[in-house]
Amino acid sequence: MRAELIVWAGLALALIAAEALAPGVFLLWMGFAAAAVFVLLLVFDLAPVWQAVAFVLLSFASIGVYMAFFRKREKPSDQPLLNRRSEQLVGQVFHLEQAIVDGRGRVKVGDALWAVEGEDLPAGARVRVVSAHNMALQVRAID
Repeated sequence: MRAELIVWAGLALALIAAEALAPGVFLLWMGFAAAAVFVLLLVFDLAPVWQAVAFVLLSFASIGVYMAFFRKREKPSDQPLLNRRSEQLVGQVFHLEQAIVDGRGRVKVGDALWAVEGEDLPAGARVRVVSAHNMALQVRAID
């Protein structure tokens, strides 16, 4: 067996296996592209540069197939804010741990301090989180 065939078969298996370890979808489709290059080498005798070109083109094509046909079928999450902690806090009310001075202060959420932005207010004032932006909670005073 030619060494090139072993390389492409090994690359295909490694990419597909890597998808199982680090899911992200793209490695799977690149693994399919490497497997397609393996099949091409069984049929045609290609120079290494054309093998690389075929792999790149087939990778783009296979990822394009995924984006066009399979990505649309993914179900939306039943918990879209699961990994968006700051967005989960929108609408909640807190007491300022540190006064808002020059537009910046802090609130305590659980056992963590969060940076807040808003109008200047004294420590202890009640605020409602209205949005989250750049790791800071945007707050408004509650009377």
